[in-house]
Amino acid sequence: MHRIVVLASEGVLPFELGIATQLFGSALDENGEPLYEVITCSPDGGPIRTASDFTITVAHDASVLATADTIVIPAAEHHANITGSEQLPEGLAAAVALIPPTVRLVSICLASYVLAAAGLLDGRRATTHWYRTEHFIASYPAIEVEVDVLYVQSGRIFTSAGASAGVDLCLQLIRMDHGSRIANNVARRCVIPPWRDGGQAQYVERPVPPADDSSTSATRTFALRHLERPLPIAELAEYARMSRRTFTRRFRAEVGHSVGEWLTRQRIDLARTLLETTTLSIDRVAEQAGFGSASTLRDHFRASLGTSPSQYRRSFHE
Repeated sequence: MHRIVVLASEGVLPFELGIATQLFGSALDENGEPLYEVITCSPDGGPIRTASDFTITVAHDASVLATADTIVIPAAEHHANITGSEQLPEGLAAAVALIPPTVRLVSICLASYVLAAAGLLDGRRATTHWYRTEHFIASYPAIEVEVDVLYVQSGRIFTSAGASAGVDLCLQLIRMDHGSRIANNVARRCVIPPWRDGGQAQYVERPVPPADDSSTSATRTFALRHLERPLPIAELAEYARMSRRTFTRRFRAEVGHSVGEWLTRQRIDLARTLLETTTLSIDRVAEQAGFGSASTLRDHFRASLGTSPSQYRRSFHE
């Protein structure tokens, strides 16, 4: 069984601490058996003061990190103060030094500072909470910081933005390990959205339109029902009863992406589902997902997922 070890440190944020246990702990196989073992440790095995008004006890010290398949480090309130290796608390530094060099490593929110201080992100792509990205860039110039994305994979290391982005990342890891059906079941069980792409914007400037504004929500629903055919902006704007200019402006304000970017993401998601759950040919998957041809589907898959549709199907077909 895949072992997830959560490394909690002093001042850990309770929500971030619970993400891995809740998400990975909810992943079950077709017989209802857990697919992951999730355990929590502290650097010395002692109690941990959280950022709230309570303390937690754990059953393990950092020695269990050597047994992990995946290690998750949730954010703590002091992590953004770690601007170099000398700011890493001694116990946390010793714990991070025990992380095996080949293990899958995940940081949630400001825990990216811990990985950065340990030198694990040097020369890699990474992200952190949007509110601290400028500070993170200034503190760690050797890191290629992806601003305003939900999560980033750089080899074996995954970094995520704010708390809910940690949920998205853990769901993505479950999807990578076991496919969309299992990940969707976890999302359904936890009553959370089943998919937000890592490149989606962290922060949408106007998430709730003013009361006298029209929303593009109904138009997005319409588009999702017709992904198999061309959906020009003019048609979508007409459906929304807006001018093209107003529609594109409001769409980006509500979604955080242009119409074309959003449509491509939805079509890739549909293609993934078809590849995982059907035996349709690649040509037919391309048609039903609205890409028109297998070559176009392959181009988008390669750009978005770093793999081909055929390779993806071999990895995740149920």
